Amino acid sequence: MSTDGQTDEAIRLAFASTRRIALVGASAKPWRASHEVMRYLLDRGFDVTPVNPRLDGQTIHGRTVVARLADAAPLEMVDVFRNSSHVGELVDRAIQLGAKTIWMQLGVTDEDAASRAREAGVDVFMDRCPVIEDRRLGLFRPNLYHPNLYHPNLYHH
Repeated sequence: MSTDGQTDEAIRLAFASTRRIALVGASAKPWRASHEVMRYLLDRGFDVTPVNPRLDGQTIHGRTVVARLADAAPLEMVDVFRNSSHVGELVDRAIQLGAKTIWMQLGVTDEDAASRAREAGVDVFMDRCPVIEDRRLGLFRPNLYHPNLYHPNLYHH
């Protein structure tokens, strides 16, 4: 078990019951982890809404960026790409908005916020990356019908 105390089965269940993900701290910069993870999740069929007040109204991977977490509702999972010092307020807002899962990326932890979320019935994962967990556990497969994955050379007759 990692620092969040979650099992592999809990990770499987969290993603199996999730379609909508608000990705907080989204970046338009292709070299940023949030940019890559968003693409990865979209390619696997998740409905991802990027959240970043500095990029409000712009698009990332064809998705319109919203300024506030509330603008991404209804929430199932909130994927956090923010410094740990910003997590507490964000988690409290996610609880208020009815999120079922809080996913804090690698290096992001807040034990107090995690406790509040768990007390509210929200699953919490900290210091983890869904791409790494997918590769480790085989959680989801690429959505082969996704237009960004279509390549004519993949379909030989």
